[in-house]
Amino acid sequence: MNRNIHKVLVRFSARLLIITLLFVFTSCADWNSNEESEKQPNILWIYLEDTNPLFGCYDFPLSQTPNIDKLAEDGVRFTNVFMPVPVCSPCRSGIICGMMPTSIGVQNHHSSRTEESAIYLPENIQTIPELFKEAGYFTFNNGKDDYNFMYNRFDLYDQSYYKHPLYGKSGERIDLAVLKEKQPFFGQIQMYGGKEIFSSKFKDRVKNPVDRSKIVLPPYLPNDTVIIEEYANHIDAIQITDNRFGEIMEKLKDGGILVNTIIFFFSDHGMRLTRHKQFLYDGGTHVPLIIARYKDGMPVEKGIVQDDLISGLDIGTTSLALAGLQIPEYMEGVDIFDKDFKGRDWVISSRDRCDFSIDRIRSVRSKEFKYIRNYMTDRPYMQKSYMDVDRVPFVIRMKELYNENKLNEVQARFMAEDRPAEEFYDIINDPFEINNLAGDVVYADFLKQYRDILENWIKETGDMGQSTENAEGLKFMLGVWGDHVENPEYTPLVEAFPDLGGSLFHMKSAEWKKFENNEN
Repeated sequence: MNRNIHKVLVRFSARLLIITLLFVFTSCADWNSNEESEKQPNILWIYLEDTNPLFGCYDFPLSQTPNIDKLAEDGVRFTNVFMPVPVCSPCRSGIICGMMPTSIGVQNHHSSRTEESAIYLPENIQTIPELFKEAGYFTFNNGKDDYNFMYNRFDLYDQSYYKHPLYGKSGERIDLAVLKEKQPFFGQIQMYGGKEIFSSKFKDRVKNPVDRSKIVLPPYLPNDTVIIEEYANHIDAIQITDNRFGEIMEKLKDGGILVNTIIFFFSDHGMRLTRHKQFLYDGGTHVPLIIARYKDGMPVEKGIVQDDLISGLDIGTTSLALAGLQIPEYMEGVDIFDKDFKGRDWVISSRDRCDFSIDRIRSVRSKEFKYIRNYMTDRPYMQKSYMDVDRVPFVIRMKELYNENKLNEVQARFMAEDRPAEEFYDIINDPFEINNLAGDVVYADFLKQYRDILENWIKETGDMGQSTENAEGLKFMLGVWGDHVENPEYTPLVEAFPDLGGSLFHMKSAEWKKFENNEN
C-alpha cells in the first residue's frame, strides 16, 4: 500500500475513534445528567390549618384517621414539633423563610397587606420556593400563602393566583395530574384541617361523628356541653381531613407521581380553643409532623417514631437538604435528617398582635420545661378578640361560666383580668401546664436558666417585636375591625380617622367572595 495513503487512513481512523469516544462520553454525560435529574425528589407539603396532633397514629383513639396513620407507617412520625408562632400568617411567613418572624419583622398577624404598611425582606433573603425554583423545580402552592411581606408571587410559584385584601395571595388550585409533566416539583397543598368546621356543609361531611360522651377534656377546660361540642367538632374535622388526604394520595398514586416524592404532612398551629390557637401553651404550638418518602436512597426511614425536639422552622430547611440543595447560612432552621442532628435543646415561640388584639408573649420550650414571658400583664389573656366579634360559642360560654363563678381555680386562671409576668412549667410531670412554678424557690435556678435563654435569644436575634408596630399597620387593622379595637395603641388613630372603622370588614366584596370560593 502506498505509504501516504496508509498515513491518511491511520489519521482518519484515529479521528474517527476520537469522534466516537467523544460521542460515547457525551452520551454518557447526558445519560448521567438525566439520571441525576431523575434522582431529584419531588417535595410536597400537605399543610393543615389549626390542627393539634389528635390522630390515631398519635395515640388518640377517638380519631378515625386510617390514611394519615398509613402515612406514618410509611415514614417518620415526629412527636415533639413546636411552631414558632401559634397563628397563621406570621408562622407561615417564618416557615417559608426558614427564619423566626421576629428576626425579619413579620411577627404581627396580617401585616404588610397594603403598600402603605409594606414590609420587605432584606435583599439577601430568599424564600424556600425561590431556592427550589432557582434549582430548576416547578413550584406551586394550592391555596393561601398568608405571608406578611411584600413579594412578586411569580418569583415564588409557577401558577396564577387570587388576592384578598386581608388574607393576601392564594394560588389557584392546579390539577395534580399535570405534575407528571412538571417534575421535579416543590409543592404545597393547603388543607383546612380544623377550619373544616367553618364550612356550611361541615356536619354533612362527617360520616361517623365522634361520641360526645367519650370526650375527655384537658383539665383547663370545664366539662360543659358547649366546650365539649367545640372539641368534638375538631375531632370530626380531622376525620374529614383524613378522607380528603386519602383522595390526594390516590390521585398521586394513580398519576404515577408518588414514586419520586417526599411528603411533609403538618399543621401551622393548634386548634381554635381556649389556651390553644394564639397562645404559647402546647395547645397552640404543638403540631403533627410526618415525613414519608416514596423514593429509594433518601435518609427518611419507614415506620419510625422520633421524639427529637423540632421547630417548625426546620420544615423548609430540611426540604432543601432532602433535595440536595444548600441551606443558606442566614436561615435559622436546620436539617433534621443530618447525621449530627440530635434534636434541639429548646424551641422559641412568639406571639404578637393577632388581628386587632395587641399582645407580646415569648416562650422557651425544652423537653423538660416550658418558660413563658408575658410582657403586657395589664391585659387579660382573654382580651377582646376576633372571636368575641364573631360570637364564637365556646368563647361566649367560657366568659359566662367565669362571670357566674362556675369555673374551678385552674379553669378560671386564664379568664382572669390580669396575668403573671412569668410562667414556668414542669412538662414531664405537668403536661397540661397547670402548676405555675415561677414563684417556687425549688425551681429558681431552672427559672433563671430559661429566663437567660430567652433574654440572650432576644439580644442575638434582635427580636423585632420589641418595637411598636408602625402606624400604617395599625391603621389597616382599624379599617378592618373598626369600633371593636380597644387597645391604647389605637387611640390616636381612632381620633385621627373617626370614619375609617369597619370599612374593609363589612365590605364582603365580590373579590372577597371569589377568594372564599377558591378556598372552599
